[in-house]
Amino acid sequence: MEEFPPLSASKSIPYNKMRNKIDLSTTSERRTEAVVVQNIGPLQVEASTSINDLYDTSLPANFRKKAPPSSFSGKPKPRQNYHEHEASKRNSNVSRGTDVDEPFDICFTEPRKSSHRRNSSHDKYSGKWVQKVQSSEENVHSEDNTEKIDDVEYSVIESGEVLRPGMVLFKSYIPLSEQVEIVKRCQELGRGPGGFYRPGYEDGAKLRLYMMCLGLDWNAQTRKYGDMRHHDNVKPPHIPDEFTSLVTKALDDSHTLIKQNFQIENVEDVLPKMSPDVCIVNFYNTNGRLGLHKDRDESRGSLRKGLPVVSVSVGDSAEFLYGDERDAVAERVLLESGDVVIFGGESRHIFHGVKSIIPNSAPRELLENTNLRPGRLNLTFRKY
Repeated sequence: MEEFPPLSASKSIPYNKMRNKIDLSTTSERRTEAVVVQNIGPLQVEASTSINDLYDTSLPANFRKKAPPSSFSGKPKPRQNYHEHEASKRNSNVSRGTDVDEPFDICFTEPRKSSHRRNSSHDKYSGKWVQKVQSSEENVHSEDNTEKIDDVEYSVIESGEVLRPGMVLFKSYIPLSEQVEIVKRCQELGRGPGGFYRPGYEDGAKLRLYMMCLGLDWNAQTRKYGDMRHHDNVKPPHIPDEFTSLVTKALDDSHTLIKQNFQIENVEDVLPKMSPDVCIVNFYNTNGRLGLHKDRDESRGSLRKGLPVVSVSVGDSAEFLYGDERDAVAERVLLESGDVVIFGGESRHIFHGVKSIIPNSAPRELLENTNLRPGRLNLTFRKY
């Protein structure tokens, strides 16, 4: 048994099995150095990636930053009241993306002809194929197709990896039958009141994703939580009990993994437990991405305790980046359908983002049983 090293010494931990480093220190002008993945072949990433590519998210320039004082000549324009502001938005000819009230269904309403999909998941960083294994008993005796697609359950040790203190990755953690239920539940909630919409900003910029909040609402413009959605005054749906149970199980398994690999008196000093009261559900299409950022809008108590974020991936795979500094070297992992990543404790305040979505990488059985659109469904649970 080895002692858990402090965060400053985490580089000595031999956790290189599924990680590569991307140098983000190049100048913002050299945008051509980044190669965006557009197919299911091995990822091709240059030795250094322009930081601008990571921020090409259709966000306003002042996203998560204080706006600098504006410079102008002449008299300032008079401040608009609410009604004038609303009227100017309606009369604007500038393209503002999808209206926030436009309904969005994460699944196709009609069955579609499926393109060629992989039956295996490819770990692009280790060069190994990890074959999905079905239960032979299910294949013989079950007539319900959703019961035929359960993977053989991986043990915590086989599927889990401690990436750094307070950060755990579980590969193929959620069986395919449960992934199907997650998609169907999110589709049901997403089509109802408080469902999916495309967040935007006052200057017209839109995020490259669709969002739905459960429990409490998070406003992308104000970066604040509330009981009601700001743009339509609708209360967000509750977090389903089965989602909360999944989070509890993932945290328990994380503690088991940490205790079996490191000599620790109190595992919650490394990764605290939490019961989520917020779930932000994002759907990224195949062009979606999200720049490096910190999740720092929760309460001071939650952030001070390092209460973790639990992230669940379903659908197409995503290239996930994380690191201590925005402009330094970032680690990357491939998050595939059914993977769970957790970061809390010392890792609660890491920068993280989604560099790209890998098209045509979702499990074929998942698509056949849900009609999920091309893209990635991501559920992030946290405690306000």
